Amino acid sequence: MVDRLFLAARLVAETHRRLVPPLPARIPDTRFGRAASPARSQPSPHRRQLPINHLGMKRLTALLFGLALILPSAGLAQGETEEDKGAFISEEWELHDWIPIHLGPIDMSINKAVAYLLLGALCSCLIGIVFMRVKVGRDPTRRQALGETIYEVAQVSVAEQGLPTQAIGRWFPYVASLMVFIWTVNMLGFIPLPLSDERVTIAGVELPTLAIFAATSTLSVTLALALMTFVFTHVEGIRANGSWKYFKSWIPDVPKVMLPLIIPLEILGQLMRLISLSVRLYANMLAGHMLILTFVGLIIVLENVFLAIVAVPAAALFYLFEVLIVVSVQAYIFAALSAIYIGSAIEPEH
Repeated sequence: MVDRLFLAARLVAETHRRLVPPLPARIPDTRFGRAASPARSQPSPHRRQLPINHLGMKRLTALLFGLALILPSAGLAQGETEEDKGAFISEEWELHDWIPIHLGPIDMSINKAVAYLLLGALCSCLIGIVFMRVKVGRDPTRRQALGETIYEVAQVSVAEQGLPTQAIGRWFPYVASLMVFIWTVNMLGFIPLPLSDERVTIAGVELPTLAIFAATSTLSVTLALALMTFVFTHVEGIRANGSWKYFKSWIPDVPKVMLPLIIPLEILGQLMRLISLSVRLYANMLAGHMLILTFVGLIIVLENVFLAIVAVPAAALFYLFEVLIVVSVQAYIFAALSAIYIGSAIEPEH
């Protein structure tokens, strides 16, 4: 840690030395046989004068470049050796137990992924209360307009596109809640929050450092969400059609000789729904965070502060792309596919 801070200080000093020219030496005054004092020496009219704030801007630029290296090093690469300078990128997804809870072979411990999920559930409830439970007036307010937009997207673009008409009343709350919850958890993953495993000591008190982490970038979370849809799909299919009719609907009309080949493929196709639904959300959120951390980590791994000129704008560009597009698209796709799977189980002939 000290070596990295020392290296960053050397880089800042070297940058300052290259960017800021040395002050001109005193002009000798031969008339009196001594060097002229600063008050008597006058600058040559042919010497180019720098703007008043030119040196200050260069010093500020050098300082910002130094901070771009110091802050990631202090927050993410503390205690690393020379061989594993970039190990902090993969360590971000190591979940350490905050409150160990073990029920036999089942691990129910509280870690940062669980903390993000609890916070996401609380924020999702607040979104529903703040934007949905509003008094409808003649002139809608911005809060009412936003709440109606969320409701319309969930009903028209998700529920009505995948669920049969008679099943919307039963399953619309699930798919709408799923969309809002996943969007909230995804968005929280791009807001720096003090919910990391790293600690910093301030005034003798250990506090968690600010970090970005998406709970949906862990496979266990997305697999649990997909497993709910998987179970609800088959339970609703059996409830609506009966066990025999529902499972018989999996098998297409083919010659009987093809059944030993078709039946395993149909069962595998049902299992692939579970895998694809979970891996799609997991892979997209993981890739976004990995790209952002990789661009920032280049400054640390290569120990070159000038890489910030390229790495920081690239990381900011991917950050905006994830926040503005990927977060909402992935929440919509997960909820829409859940509605389609449940609807296809209710009406398998369609």
